[in-house]
Amino acid sequence: MGKYISIDETSFSNGDLYTIFTNKDAQGKKGALIAMVKGTKAETVIKILKKNPLKIRKKVLEVTLDMAGNMGLIVKKSFQQASQVIYRFHVKKKL
Repeated sequence: MGKYISIDETSFSNGDLYTIFTNKDAQGKKGALIAMVKGTKAETVIKILKKNPLKIRKKVLEVTLDMAGNMGLIVKKSFQQASQVIYRFHVKKKL
């Protein structure tokens, strides 16, 4: 897990939703995928993330995410010290 990560949800062809965490420092190459959790419910995702030691989770300084409430809650509960940065696309869309 890097200092700068992203969180987003995706749907596969069968309709299942997944929450995906990526290491931004890897720039899409080896080591970019941190975790893929089935579902988007905050409680479920937080439970999975908390399997990582707090010492590791505290190293995350910034998390990029969309404006979904569940994503913000996941970041707040799992990476308390990290800043939340909204994807530029979502900010532009709101404007």
